[in-house]
Amino acid sequence: MAKAYWIAFYRSIKNPDAFAAYAKLAPAAIQASGGRFIVRGSPAKVYEAGLAQRVVMIEFGSLEKALAAHDSPGYQEALKALGKDAVEREIRIVEGLA
Repeated sequence: MAKAYWIAFYRSIKNPDAFAAYAKLAPAAIQASGGRFIVRGSPAKVYEAGLAQRVVMIEFGSLEKALAAHDSPGYQEALKALGKDAVEREIRIVEGLA
């Protein structure tokens, strides 16, 4: 079974307090679903059309586990703490090659 990766790109953090509230809840919810943080921070260098924005990458044992983590009650509570307009980001969940 191929692993899956949850990758978040933060274009901006508009409400640091809401982001901090989210950051207190989200990791535990993600880890409870089997997620393992492998990247969390700003890039050391960007090339081509890359943007110097915060990146988070989380590894899961399968695509199903990654999707379930996002939809879990714990993560939904973290999203509620974040609110609608606290950050501008995109999240991609992709399946690994093997």
